[in-house]
Amino acid sequence: MAIAVYPGSFDPVTLGHYDIIERSARIMDKVIVGVLNNSAKSPLFSAEERVNMLIDVTKGFSNVEVCAFEGLTVDFVKKCNASVIVRGLRAVTDFEYELQLSQTNHVIAPGVDTIFLTTNLKYSYLSSSVVKEIAMYGGDISAFVHPEIAERIWAKMAGIKK
Repeated sequence: MAIAVYPGSFDPVTLGHYDIIERSARIMDKVIVGVLNNSAKSPLFSAEERVNMLIDVTKGFSNVEVCAFEGLTVDFVKKCNASVIVRGLRAVTDFEYELQLSQTNHVIAPGVDTIFLTTNLKYSYLSSSVVKEIAMYGGDISAFVHPEIAERIWAKMAGIKK
């Protein structure tokens, strides 16, 4: 069985992330979306909230699982009995960083390979940071996230502004 891990912070999950998950699920037997719980960062949503958001938007995929992890991605990949890391590429600048990360991961874990999926052109500019910034200023985020995710972002932003 070909098992892949798609790691990220997903704070919040965007339609660009969803596109990579959907496409990965078509080419892999199983995709595990790994939500990085990085204690050094201050995410908008907790790891548990991000996992729940991803579970909600991926419930239509029978071969996709979602769980949080801490530490090195390659350690999580091994724990999941996976041999592939999936990464999305939006631009050349993403490639340079992701190539370096991929090569480093391969040295640490020679049995783990990385596949890169270029993003759909309609999401090539999209990032979680952009979504959060637009929402912070009251802009329309409906073209960037699923409706139920937009509702959660608005609720979180309302709590921050109080």
